Amino acid sequence: MTRVLTTRGDAAPRSSASAGTTGDAPRSSPIVPLVAALLVAGTLIYIKTADLDAIETRSLAIGELLVRLAEHVQLVAVSTVVVVALGVPLGILLSRQAAGPLQAPVLAVANAGQAIPSIGILVLLALLYDVGFAMAVVSLVVYALLPVLRNTMVGLRQVDRSIIDAARGMGMGSRRILFTVELPLAVPVMLAGIRIALILNVGVATLATYTNAGGLGDLIERGIVFYRMPILLSGCLLTIALALLVDWLAGVAESRLRPRGL
Repeated sequence: MTRVLTTRGDAAPRSSASAGTTGDAPRSSPIVPLVAALLVAGTLIYIKTADLDAIETRSLAIGELLVRLAEHVQLVAVSTVVVVALGVPLGILLSRQAAGPLQAPVLAVANAGQAIPSIGILVLLALLYDVGFAMAVVSLVVYALLPVLRNTMVGLRQVDRSIIDAARGMGMGSRRILFTVELPLAVPVMLAGIRIALILNVGVATLATYTNAGGLGDLIERGIVFYRMPILLSGCLLTIALALLVDWLAGVAESRLRPRGL
């Protein structure tokens, strides 16, 4: 009887470890980047084999595609960095008890930024200020700020108060508790918000073409304006491939940066 109980006790941790491994597996699955690669390869094969006119040939040249892709990646990268630089510190500030009166108005502004159609933000900024890369980044930041801000606040609020009290009882100050206890425990929720903001920016950045900021949206816009289906289809497929790849990379980074044991 003792032997049976011992065997069952040993089996539980192994089962738990196996479950954890299985849960992390989809994040690093090669299926998503494989699908993205197939989309890119299929698009290039289509461009090479299709009967294109002069406009389509110029728009779908490899050099032109690489320029538009680089512009799109730059828009997404810069806007996401700015969102994280603004959203995380602001979320930390609003999660403090002293900032309670500021939570409602700040969240209302962030909610409004995402409720307004992204094309409306782009056009409004273009009319009030100017067109170009900077205005496109500003509109992307306004649109994607809410997930990072809210998830930072939620992640910090869900930290067990007994853990904070225990750290305070050990003589830790408020700043040390924040950086050694609260933030590490809130990292999974915060990373999920950053991932959402990143994917939002990939999609919305296609509209940056209307502020003369470039990106893959240029291809989609040309295809619509000139009624050229090969250009439109290529722009859409490359945008989908980029979104899939970015989402997969963000998932891998999320699983790697998550503190062990959480």
